Amino acid sequence: MQFGIFSVSDITRDPTTGKTPSEQQRIKDIVAIAKKTEEVGMDVVAIGEHHNRPFFSSSPTTTLAYIAAQTEKIILSTATTLITTNDPVKIAEDFAMLQHLADGRVDLVLGRGNTAPVYPWFGKNMQDSVNLTIENYNLLRRLWDEDTVNWEGKFRGPLQNFTSTPRPLDDVAPFVWHGSIRTPQVAEIAAYYGDGFFANNIFWPKEHYMQLINLYRERYEHYGHGRADQAMVGLGGQFFIRKNSQDAKNEFRPYFNNAPVYGHGPSMEDFTEQTPLTVGSPAEMIDKTLTFQEAFGNYHRQLFLVDHAGLPVKTVLEQLDLFGEHVLPTLRKELAARTPADHPAPPTHANRVAARDAKVTAGAAIE
Repeated sequence: MQFGIFSVSDITRDPTTGKTPSEQQRIKDIVAIAKKTEEVGMDVVAIGEHHNRPFFSSSPTTTLAYIAAQTEKIILSTATTLITTNDPVKIAEDFAMLQHLADGRVDLVLGRGNTAPVYPWFGKNMQDSVNLTIENYNLLRRLWDEDTVNWEGKFRGPLQNFTSTPRPLDDVAPFVWHGSIRTPQVAEIAAYYGDGFFANNIFWPKEHYMQLINLYRERYEHYGHGRADQAMVGLGGQFFIRKNSQDAKNEFRPYFNNAPVYGHGPSMEDFTEQTPLTVGSPAEMIDKTLTFQEAFGNYHRQLFLVDHAGLPVKTVLEQLDLFGEHVLPTLRKELAARTPADHPAPPTHANRVAARDAKVTAGAAIE
């Protein structure tokens, strides 16, 4: 199991001080958070893509490249890369470049995006979002897998004898997760290609996400990539912990009430009961996180949202220290004990290169 954090990159006023960080401060903060994530022993840092206020992350690959230069082991990913409004050629080249700079420590989550004004900003129509997703991903896959591409589609100009540069590191493209909170077609795309499926798992009860994940698993097996229970599933989640449960509740409550994604709605107690959010002690977080496997089956990646709602960076870094010391070791041990021996390893560049080489060797032996 891979553990990590993901950021939606919001810039939100701290309700306890009334201060709102600048764009530069939040950008610098996410770098500090990424470095701390590696320091405490986690595996992944993922950054979202937004092109509107109150968010800062319009160029995730730029940020991730800067983080790559200051880290050694952590996998650099995205919480969403917009497959609908980005040019597939630019995605192919940007992430291959990042692969080379980071020595393979790169993957990404592709998503449609849910901010309607973004589409016309990039010359697209939101009504075409599903068709854009299908066409653009098909092209992206070919750009990474084929040296020379001849292609014609509906939503961009044709390509003739085109080679995306640089080529993927070791001729193995970055692993792709497809993220969705409500679109079965995205689960189908992920299953068809044998890619991963990522459910952000922060807003709604587990039953909502179970439908999409179960569909993805069934179709993954249908397309011959492995058993349904072996499919590559990633989950989100979110937490705020202190050693004492009541201290966590008291400290986080004003941030919860002010949060742009769920503030001014259900009470914090109702929200934590109905969704994956944990606000409490490390033991409470461990117990709740272990229920994810019970609901969704064996999975490969667990990311947590920790830097939202105006929380100051000092508090976020404290959260990561608490997680690394009091939560992560137990989760690793418990989930390892519960995972079958034939459960595939989480995707890494090294694993994927080894699998490719083994397949080539096996094919040569048959010939």
